[in-house]
Amino acid sequence: MATAEKTLKISGMTCAACANRIERSLSKLDGVEKANVNFALESSTIVYDPDETNVAAFTEKIEKLGFSVMQEKAEFAIEGMTCAACASRIEKRINRMAGVSKANVNFALEKLAVEYDGSQVQPQEMMEAVKKMGFALMAKEEANAVNHKGEDIKKQQRKFIFSMILTLPLLWTMVAHFEFLSFLYLPEVLMNPWLQLALATPVQFIVGAQFYKGAFNSLRNKSANMDVLVALGTSAAYFYSLYLSFEWVSGGKIGVPELYFEASAVIITLIVLGKLFEVRAKGKTSQAIQKLLGLQAKTARLLIEGVEKEIPIEEVVAGNIILVKPGEKIPVDGEIVEGRSAVDESMLTGESIPTDKTVGDTVIGATINKNGSLQIKATKVGKDTALAQIVKVVEEAQGSKADIQRLADKISGVFVPIVVGIAIATFFIWYFAVTPGDFRSAIIPTISILVIACPCALGLATPTSIMAGSGRSAEMGVLFKGGEHLEHTQSIDTVVLDKTGTVTKGEPALTDIVVAEGFQEEEVLQLVATAENQSEHPLAQAIVKGVQEKGIALVETDSFEALPGYGIQAVVDGRNLLVGTRRLMREKDVALLDFEATMEQLENEGKTAMLIAIDEQIAGVIAVADTVKETSKEAIARMQALGLEVIMLTGDNTRTAQAITKEVGVKTVIAEVLPEQKSEEIQKLQEAGKKVAMVGDGINDAPALAMADIGMAVGTGTDIAIEAADITLMRGDLNSVADAMIMSRKTMRNIKQNLFFAFFYNTIGIPVAAFGLLAPWVAGAAMAFSSVSVVLNALRLQRVKVKPLPNGNK
Repeated sequence: MATAEKTLKISGMTCAACANRIERSLSKLDGVEKANVNFALESSTIVYDPDETNVAAFTEKIEKLGFSVMQEKAEFAIEGMTCAACASRIEKRINRMAGVSKANVNFALEKLAVEYDGSQVQPQEMMEAVKKMGFALMAKEEANAVNHKGEDIKKQQRKFIFSMILTLPLLWTMVAHFEFLSFLYLPEVLMNPWLQLALATPVQFIVGAQFYKGAFNSLRNKSANMDVLVALGTSAAYFYSLYLSFEWVSGGKIGVPELYFEASAVIITLIVLGKLFEVRAKGKTSQAIQKLLGLQAKTARLLIEGVEKEIPIEEVVAGNIILVKPGEKIPVDGEIVEGRSAVDESMLTGESIPTDKTVGDTVIGATINKNGSLQIKATKVGKDTALAQIVKVVEEAQGSKADIQRLADKISGVFVPIVVGIAIATFFIWYFAVTPGDFRSAIIPTISILVIACPCALGLATPTSIMAGSGRSAEMGVLFKGGEHLEHTQSIDTVVLDKTGTVTKGEPALTDIVVAEGFQEEEVLQLVATAENQSEHPLAQAIVKGVQEKGIALVETDSFEALPGYGIQAVVDGRNLLVGTRRLMREKDVALLDFEATMEQLENEGKTAMLIAIDEQIAGVIAVADTVKETSKEAIARMQALGLEVIMLTGDNTRTAQAITKEVGVKTVIAEVLPEQKSEEIQKLQEAGKKVAMVGDGINDAPALAMADIGMAVGTGTDIAIEAADITLMRGDLNSVADAMIMSRKTMRNIKQNLFFAFFYNTIGIPVAAFGLLAPWVAGAAMAFSSVSVVLNALRLQRVKVKPLPNGNK
């Protein structure tokens, strides 16, 4: 067994028992021969079989146990990759370097992402290693992605036009040989071998130079990629035709030789055309990130001692005071220090109604100031802003690998050598058995096999779908932290919802007021709100806010006293007021009449009810509750329509929890659970064989989010929410849970369709070619357009629309 050794630095270990636990867990992984964790050095040395396990599994296992792998991250742009085999080769090379814990090459994005220990290896060493393999590599910061892609398109266009001009006459000679096209005029000069040689040679060695160069670098590194197949196939056709041309001359130029210059030229031209389509399509898959970046303001209006100065957004630093006028984008994250306005945060939350903002409130960069001037103190700039964090998550998701892609990568790594072996075997079978001694009959199926088997489509099948799917999800406010989470979400069968702040709004609100006969509702509310305005209790503030929203003005309080555990007593406008529990009323000898039953009914609905007495007479009952979000019931119905079991998990009492579940349509509730016990409840569901997604606020639910198969943080894209979960639901709306499920299912379906096209296309194409039923130029056309079809199929994900669901699945 070939083995490799990997050393990881680990943080979070508090004792030797932690080290032993990590060591035991790592030793159980497939392919691991030995794992040694040193508590004193905070490091782990792992001996493993690189063919059996990926180094990323080590980090995932350590993090799952609650510890962290200390590492730095770097990203590079790569030029020169021609297929998935190239990507696989670079990935293996970097993963073998000391200090590298995880390297991931994305063929579709042409990007290398590395996690490494800076004490053992530096980015420059990685760059040198890749350059020695024959690829161009630069730090991501140095590469202008848009210009680079534009240059690629222009380069491929020039190659295609040059190649097409030279190939068309050769294609004419080939087409004219078909009987049904015999009416076409074929100039005799085009049949001259030397003219065909003159036309084919620039195509073979100028346009086709990229294939020879790629093949040489691949073989030099003891591997084989798509370039090897193209170079072998077209060279066989070209040099065999050259041999026949010399044979024709030595034979006295009798008759017209059957040459294959057109086959090699047409194959190269079609592959270049396929590359052109491919590069254009790849550009479209990055549109989600471009759209996000386009939301950002380009300049900021700086206030320096009352003087306005417009500067590029890149020059803003934390602490700067920025003036934002009505209708302008807020340039960076900050805190309002002067002014009042409504801010359109729909780009972040999906909420179309602007949010009122005043001094002390925070604002997010790229949101729009609607109707008032604001002075904002910059708190987060550059890569620290919420928008930059969102872009970072989307980029990482697009560049990461799903498990299904690792399977495709493994196949790509051995595919080319197998195909070469099949091609050689086919040649010998034809030459010695089918048509003994007929070199011409043996070489044609050999060329066709080499050409049709190019694994471009296989390399593009998964990453393009993940790029398109995660990008479209981001536009919908669903941020997948990685391709693996996008894949695993589709297998979820149970969704556990935290109540407070997830199903409900997370803040109390005034819900009910019932007054006794002889009292006016407006008068009672005015007295109660005036008294409660003296209290800092959240329930008191909810009453005050609810009353003020009704347009009822507060009056003066003559006296106020809080009675802990009972309620309050006060004198307002000369009237004695009591607000609180049954016990308070009984101690003050207030007759409850029928209001005790009313209070009990409100409590059964999950509300906090308080009795009101004015001048020692019962005046009514007032209720406050954490209200359900307007969209929760609809969202839960959508989840259930997708076949998901929905469970509510809360620390609230059973009566309140059941009242909420009845309102929103949840059939199962687990109540009175302490925060630290939530992860245990998730584990119980998993032990019962369920695949569980936990949906919480991303902060106090962190243990449960980490324990679940998929953790979803409902929030506004804050750093904490993004870090805590596998998926961040930017819009704070449970509809995003159903959206995430739908996008995961559609993306996985799309990946499987792509892999079907790629695998079965080759599976069918190779035997057809081996039986001599596929002309080389047809094989070239089919191979080129197979890649294009895969990319175009993936791009369909960018047009996915979701919403109404209860009447039918999506």
